[in-house]
Amino acid sequence: MTTDEKQNQGGLKINKKTIIGITVLLIAIMLFAGVLTQIVPTGAYDTNPDGSIINGTYHLIDRDEVGYKFWRVFVSPIEAFIYSTSDAMTGVAIILFIIVIGGTFLVLDNSGVLKYIMTTIVQKFGKKKYALLAVMTLACMSLSSFAGILEESVTLVPLAVAISLSLGWDSFVGLGFSLISVAFGYTAATFNPFNVGLVQSMAGLPMFSGLLFRLLVFAVVYGVLVGFLINYAKKIEKNPKKSLCYETDIELRKRFLDEDETRKALENPNLGKATKAFVGAIGGVFIITILCFIAQRLITNSSISDIISYLPMVSMAILFTVGGLRAGYISGIRGKKLAKGFKDGALAILPAAPLIIFIISITYILKTGQIIDTLLYQIYEHIQSFGPYTSIIMIFIVICIFEFFIGSGTAKAFLLMPLLIPLVDMLSIERQSLVLAFCLSDGFCNILFPTSGIMIIAIGLVNISYGKYMRFTWKLFTLEFAAGILLMMLAVLIGYK
Repeated sequence: MTTDEKQNQGGLKINKKTIIGITVLLIAIMLFAGVLTQIVPTGAYDTNPDGSIINGTYHLIDRDEVGYKFWRVFVSPIEAFIYSTSDAMTGVAIILFIIVIGGTFLVLDNSGVLKYIMTTIVQKFGKKKYALLAVMTLACMSLSSFAGILEESVTLVPLAVAISLSLGWDSFVGLGFSLISVAFGYTAATFNPFNVGLVQSMAGLPMFSGLLFRLLVFAVVYGVLVGFLINYAKKIEKNPKKSLCYETDIELRKRFLDEDETRKALENPNLGKATKAFVGAIGGVFIITILCFIAQRLITNSSISDIISYLPMVSMAILFTVGGLRAGYISGIRGKKLAKGFKDGALAILPAAPLIIFIISITYILKTGQIIDTLLYQIYEHIQSFGPYTSIIMIFIVICIFEFFIGSGTAKAFLLMPLLIPLVDMLSIERQSLVLAFCLSDGFCNILFPTSGIMIIAIGLVNISYGKYMRFTWKLFTLEFAAGILLMMLAVLIGYK
């Protein structure tokens, strides 16, 4: 086998079966959204200059006036990028993000840096791997809980899966202590400015107040998650064939754990320096993230704060790429070989780009068909008849439902909070409990539905179908949702302020 052939085996790849399965599912959801625009009454709320809705202003709109025809579903991917500027910018950013990740990851794989990192971790923590699993889960949860890291976690998934395989586990464990941990940390938010900070400010609460109870939430969510992962990891160790991704992991093991290739890579005397260069770049990302978090707490200008919110992802893309290419250069991959490795890695992951476009199109269809406010109005009218304990659970479910169509936490907050705040006041539920319900539903659902771009890309990177992903996670989500419901009811019981 030639060197080029070996190169083409490495890096990140999304197989055709995974791409086709997810694409079919997303197109089906697009068609369903299109059908809803034809049968659900069209209507709208009046809004404030900041985009938040004005309670009590819902009114029906003549369907002919809206003029949304079903055939437009088929051109919505194009329309979304022409007419929905903010969504288009987000989509382009995510697509560029995953492309540079793919290119950089192949360079790191070819240079031997990944094998060096995996071998070092196995040598140091092979006998304490469950402690390592618990610590890595805690670290990833803390990053998102405190600083709001989410999309950036995609970069952690391939490395986490490779480490998981080298420790005798499977891809699901790697997803567990990377993507899932980050999303659950977002759920158990403590100082996260993108859900706690925003929603508390909209509810008129002191910024980051109620911290003690949120720390309890963090501890409960972490305990359930780490217990689930350790129990699953032990089961897979005893019988690897019980893994739902056993077949697809065979290919990944060949790619990441080839003993001959690992031995050859580790014979490179420059690998230590190359690895330090890459790790140093990642360390720079964490420093920038912390500085951005501090800046957002100090700066009151919303426009500047919005710009700062994008800096962690931008810095991750730039420093991850620069660090990876520098590591490849130090290890001896230079010139055309370095450029070719990056290009091949980027092209290998490029088929994932249309998935992001389809996801953006679903939200665009519902917004353009002007039925989102109608759905919200009907739900709001029905919730008012319940008592406080049932209502807080219903509010949680409502936010989960809207997460399916609107992934952005900020967009959901501006859409839902103006209605939910007066509702909880009428039901004698403290506003802090509403903030808790919002964080729990937004965070868990960030990686639950097939309309979650970050989750779809992450599982695609390790060739796991959405069906297998749900078969692995449904018990975990059931446990976490149950814990979340108990915590919300406790918050109502104690009058959480």
